[in-house]
Amino acid sequence: MERPRILVVGGGFAGLECARRLERKLAATEAQITLVAPFSYQLYLPLLPHVAAGVLTPQSVAISLRRTLHRTDIMPGGAIGVDPRAKVCIVRKITDEVVAEPYDYLVLAPGSVTRTFDIPGLVDHARGMKTLAEATYVRDHVIAQLDLASATLDQAERESRLQFVVVGGGYAGTETAACLQRLTTAALDRYPRLDPRLIKWHLIDIAPRLMPELGEHLGTRAMKVLRDRGVDVSLGVSVAEVSEQSVTLTDGRVLPCRTLIWTAGVAASPLIGTMDAETVRGRIAVTPEMRVPQFEGVFALGDAAAVPDLAKGDGAVCPPTAQHSARQGRRVADNVIAALRNQPLEPYYHKDLGLVVDLGGKDAVSKPVGVEMTGVPAQLVARGYHLMAMRTNVAKFRVGCNWLINATAGDDFVRTGFLARQPARLRDFEYTGAYLTKEQIREHTRALHVGH
Repeated sequence: MERPRILVVGGGFAGLECARRLERKLAATEAQITLVAPFSYQLYLPLLPHVAAGVLTPQSVAISLRRTLHRTDIMPGGAIGVDPRAKVCIVRKITDEVVAEPYDYLVLAPGSVTRTFDIPGLVDHARGMKTLAEATYVRDHVIAQLDLASATLDQAERESRLQFVVVGGGYAGTETAACLQRLTTAALDRYPRLDPRLIKWHLIDIAPRLMPELGEHLGTRAMKVLRDRGVDVSLGVSVAEVSEQSVTLTDGRVLPCRTLIWTAGVAASPLIGTMDAETVRGRIAVTPEMRVPQFEGVFALGDAAAVPDLAKGDGAVCPPTAQHSARQGRRVADNVIAALRNQPLEPYYHKDLGLVVDLGGKDAVSKPVGVEMTGVPAQLVARGYHLMAMRTNVAKFRVGCNWLINATAGDDFVRTGFLARQPARLRDFEYTGAYLTKEQIREHTRALHVGH
């Protein structure tokens, strides 16, 4: 008898945790497990600002799927469409070959993409911080601005190259601004021609408070740390227009600037739009057990799913965080196994473990299990949490060594040039135009049935 086919889409926190647990709890004879992922690593997303700042190497936060999974088939590609009625997922391999992959159980964990708005010039000139390639590009780009500013005799050009804008006052934006501001400050010793007063970092957010999830006290403390370093934090303000050499804000200010880093939230993967499924603010609606109620054998979780937050109640859904995604992955694996064995499914319920925000160096704010911490103790908690959350000892060792090397030897501020002169728009890094229409999905499904 052919084994049931479990197809897991996405190799992030949710997908990897699900596949790992399926491996541990299912006998090899019970099911065939396949993971669809465009890269052979799980990206440890919370530490991307450290990659952009050169504190960590890119390989440090790329956790090997093949070191973590042992009997899961890994398909190198991305899911670009789903036909849940025919139980088929359309996958574009990294060779661009498109295949129709049948399944008995489907776990959708495709994650999210950077959320953008209809702001003139935004999609053409903004840089993201959602992928490893984007973080690597941002580092090269920031160092290039220092190089070019140091080489030019044009004062206006110099000023525009030395102003940097980060949009988004959540964890990603705050940590990105904090880490990159430290990078440019530390680099000044290598650029004797640059006036330190010309280097200016701006952190912009439309919300009235920075990182409101931390609470008023810690959010205010984080803002004070940034402002003491010279970062201009502007709240209640957004971007009105972006051009190659300037950023116009909604309060009327026009900043001469050639670097806009956009971290203002995420949207569910466009894969969700290929299905006729109910959504909640763009995320696929699921039950507390993370089933997609319209379709048999389909589960969804992580950033792409509106998972009810039973701990909060009142119709709240879980925020798109790594902590939730990893826990949901384990619960979905248990529920897939329960479905296989005709056992009852369990709802997802979580206990909040707290939050950590690494501002670089000795600066951090943390709130583990409700205890507010700042400074070095908060930094130890933040980095200890990240090491604990990584799934391989090799990754933990690499990250720990990188932190130690950077703390003792500093940075050489070198541009790699890997992405020089390549398109660097959000859609170029996040492949948002790769998904199929419903008619194209039906064509691939028909082709699969004809082939059989």
